[in-house]
Amino acid sequence: MREARYTFGGDEHVFVEVDEEMSLEAFFKSLAITDAVRESGIKGVTEICPANASFQIKFDPDVIRPDDMVAELKKLEAEAARHEPSLETRVIEVPVFYQDPWTHETLMRFRERHQDPSGTDLDYAARINGFESVEAFIAAHSGSPWFVSMVGFVSGLPFLYQTVERKRQIQVPKYLRPRTDTPKLTVGYGGCFSCIYSVRGAGGYQMFGITPMPIFDPQQKLNYLRDFMVFFRPGDLVKFQPIDRDGYDAALEEVAADRFVPKIRKITFALDAFNRDIEGYNRKIEEVLHAN
Repeated sequence: MREARYTFGGDEHVFVEVDEEMSLEAFFKSLAITDAVRESGIKGVTEICPANASFQIKFDPDVIRPDDMVAELKKLEAEAARHEPSLETRVIEVPVFYQDPWTHETLMRFRERHQDPSGTDLDYAARINGFESVEAFIAAHSGSPWFVSMVGFVSGLPFLYQTVERKRQIQVPKYLRPRTDTPKLTVGYGGCFSCIYSVRGAGGYQMFGITPMPIFDPQQKLNYLRDFMVFFRPGDLVKFQPIDRDGYDAALEEVAADRFVPKIRKITFALDAFNRDIEGYNRKIEEVLHAN
């Protein structure tokens, strides 16, 4: 990969573009450097914000000069390049009710803002990606894990990047004009990224389904969100699990009773091993997720 490009954002920010396009290599490099910034304890750093193929560092210029901040980051970039890219992370199962009635009702209200007003978001996504049916498209969307490459836009919303060969990656454009409404916990898609809308609000991603699993809890009342109100963090691996209406309703009851606990397993993800055998590595991730 090329060297990262460093630019200043005012007096208190350094923006670092790792690459011009998203890839797992760019994501791993961005995460490796931001993790190194956190571990190194550089005096003056006040905020670390990793993204898909870039990151931004906020710092106090009264503590560290801007040029010195860039010099420190370049040292960490050089150090990261000397190590095989790997990540100690979590693999998480997220249940999804595809073709649910709530996102369907919403998308039908906004057809005039869509590329194909005659069908649904799933119809359109399946067709432009060459799938013979919506069911085949859903199988592809839920068939491989996804990396959480960044969290943001609204509180707790994860951007998810599929761990398949680039030629097999799903790509779907956003709506021609954004909607003014999106149901909470909608599973959406825009460009090469899937996402989960953490709250109800405006949005432009295609809508495929909905999850019963809350991922943002400002009150921190749910058992798995008591330590921190935002569930996902960059580097998490997500595996979507299709469920039907009965499964969705049962999960909602579990959430309401605070008995719902996401299935989470620890895993070491090695990028070079993944690239040598992508399908085999994804099977191993699935085995780890479903191990007792």
